[in-house]
Amino acid sequence: MSVVFVASSRLPTRHGTFMLHGFDDPETGKEHVALVMGKVNDGEPVLLRVHSECLTGDGFGSLRCDCGPQLEAAMQKVALEGRGIILYLRQEGRGIGLLNKIRAYHLQDEGADTVEANEQLGFAPDLREYSMCEHMLQHLGVRTVRLMTNNPRKVAALEAHGVKVVERVPLMTGRNPHNEQYLATKQGKMGHMFEQGE
Repeated sequence: MSVVFVASSRLPTRHGTFMLHGFDDPETGKEHVALVMGKVNDGEPVLLRVHSECLTGDGFGSLRCDCGPQLEAAMQKVALEGRGIILYLRQEGRGIGLLNKIRAYHLQDEGADTVEANEQLGFAPDLREYSMCEHMLQHLGVRTVRLMTNNPRKVAALEAHGVKVVERVPLMTGRNPHNEQYLATKQGKMGHMFEQGE
């Protein structure tokens, strides 16, 4: 899969001003963006967050997940360093889409965990894919990254697509009483790494 660069613009935010780069995937019709701050094409490892769309968490402030706080924390970390990238990928609900995500939430309300809910709907626990990241980063002149993630599978996925990850930067935030089971499932069944006490 390859994506096509479309356009760039300034994006002032409460964390500072980013450059917003838009990419189109002609094969899927999905649109992805890169939020970039500072000079990232100088050959030095770049602080990177690869964030899959979560309308409920990112837009509505849902407490069922840790997505919104992770996006905010990533923007803050990039702004603090004055240099970095957030790739925002349009693959809602770990790739199952918004309406199926709501169906999965319904199953979770009835007692299923996040993995079981996806499987009961006939999906794999995680359908996200990251091949577009290589092309987006190539366009930005980036080959080496410090990846903000708690998910070692994401590190492996990026490296499989030619992105050199020199460091995994933990992103511990967003734990609350509503997402305790969700985070425990991510750790126990999906291999996410949380520091002691998180």
